[in-house]
Amino acid sequence: MSIPWLSLLIFLPLAGAAATLCSRSRRMARWIALVTALLETLLAFIVLWHFDKESGSNYQLLEQIPWIPDLNIQYMLGVDGISVLFLPVTAILALLSIIASWHHVSRLCSFYYAMLLSLIGITMGIFLALDTILFFLFWELTLPPIYFLISLWGVGTQRRMAGMKYTMYMMFGGVSLLFAFILLAQQAGTEEFVFSLPQLLQAPVPAENQTLIFCLLVLGFAVKAPLFPFHTWLPTVAMESPAQITALLVGLKLGAYGLLRFAFPLAPAAAAEYAWILGVLGAFTMIYTALIALQQSNLRRMLAYASISHVGLVVIGIASLNQQGIQGAVFQLLNFTMIASGLMFLSSFLQQRTGSTELVGLGSLAGDMPCMTALFFLLGMASIGLPGTSGFAAELLLIISAFELHFSIGLVTLVSIILGAAYLLFHARRVFWGPVSETERQPMPDLKGEELFVLLPACLFVVLLGLFPNPVLSLIEDSSQAWLALFP
Repeated sequence: MSIPWLSLLIFLPLAGAAATLCSRSRRMARWIALVTALLETLLAFIVLWHFDKESGSNYQLLEQIPWIPDLNIQYMLGVDGISVLFLPVTAILALLSIIASWHHVSRLCSFYYAMLLSLIGITMGIFLALDTILFFLFWELTLPPIYFLISLWGVGTQRRMAGMKYTMYMMFGGVSLLFAFILLAQQAGTEEFVFSLPQLLQAPVPAENQTLIFCLLVLGFAVKAPLFPFHTWLPTVAMESPAQITALLVGLKLGAYGLLRFAFPLAPAAAAEYAWILGVLGAFTMIYTALIALQQSNLRRMLAYASISHVGLVVIGIASLNQQGIQGAVFQLLNFTMIASGLMFLSSFLQQRTGSTELVGLGSLAGDMPCMTALFFLLGMASIGLPGTSGFAAELLLIISAFELHFSIGLVTLVSIILGAAYLLFHARRVFWGPVSETERQPMPDLKGEELFVLLPACLFVVLLGLFPNPVLSLIEDSSQAWLALFP
């Protein structure tokens, strides 16, 4: 009997969460969480090792068990070239989040790590689910742990409001997704309901019925991505929640993944007809939030708006319906996981030293913290796509796809990249070389060993995949071609 590697990826963190709840001390809870995250990372790389690149366009390591037979709902898991790389980077981000919170969670420690591990296991389920109802179950199950993590351990005075705002936004999007999945199941051309993603892809619903389904799916995923006008929850959550949770939310763009995995391929005729509208929405989101980021007086809020702006670029890549766009979109989503979360971790380390990420309270920190300055610039340059970093290959592919979608959208993309460089360099200059508001300030300690360890994977990712992007692109290639073959 083969080992159910994919189920282990989901249920190992859930088992770890149960164990932390039963732990009797903060020290034990932390070590259980750390060991669980290490094992989860090992499992994710085992799955990647077992993945056959030559058959990347097919779902692999399939696990299929009847769940609700009367409705033809199955417990069905699998990976392809689009989803497999998200497993190790998600596991690594989970491990880094636990290490980053090692000395900064002092109350309800067991419950904190239980919620964090539960969120990781559920997120793995989102990447692995090949049944639409199973996917929806995992999608909705992310809400309780995120709500508690923001409300109970947030750093802002409005943390409970932020947790509630996030939950209400996601519930609104969830209703839209459930409605779309039910319509899909009813119109799949068979006498019984069809919730299996492979079956739905083989026999798409009639073209005349796809417009409503496509709009509902886009609406549900746009809320989570987030795209304009549903983006306002992310800056609020970024300011109020713990940095570890903010890093997860800005790093794991599940809404953009949902567009790529479900919205476009399940309604291919409607997607091909209306992709230009989504491209325009992505371009507007990109420019609008970049301009807002340029006006921010808080480093953490700026990073949140920068993250939204980059989502707009990913959506343009998906909407372009070409090889460069899909490969660039997946690569950029992987970049998000490491680069955006790394920058958010850096802002957290800065806040722990200064008590704030407001620009008015910062300035001239480069002398005290040369290591933090260097790593901020490395990740920041990757964020704006500097050649030699992992961001360059992804952004180059996305720019090419934007011009193929429409010349004007390509120009907007170039302008947004210039704005991205402007807001990042402005904030970096103000934080590390700007004037000091306080006449006397104690020297700030540079990054400690465990903080450097948290940032090391992101830095290695940026450098290695910046110099050698082909392993990632070749792994995505077959699946992206199969994805494009679905469209008329």
